Amino acid sequence: MPPNPDILGVKNKMYKFLSDETGLELSEYAVAAALVAIAVVAAFTLLGTTIGARLNVLASRVQ
Repeated sequence: MPPNPDILGVKNKMYKFLSDETGLELSEYAVAAALVAIAVVAAFTLLGTTIGARLNVLASRVQ
């Protein structure tokens, strides 16, 4: 029995859809930008706390 042409068409369309990587670049850039933003916020938060603690130490020494 020959394969159903409708099934072959769906199979070919699914293969083309799964192998298409044109939109993948934009999503990768979005994920990378989000990770960079999270890292920057975390770094500034940690540095802000450390700088605040150092300033408190300096202020206590001056008094």
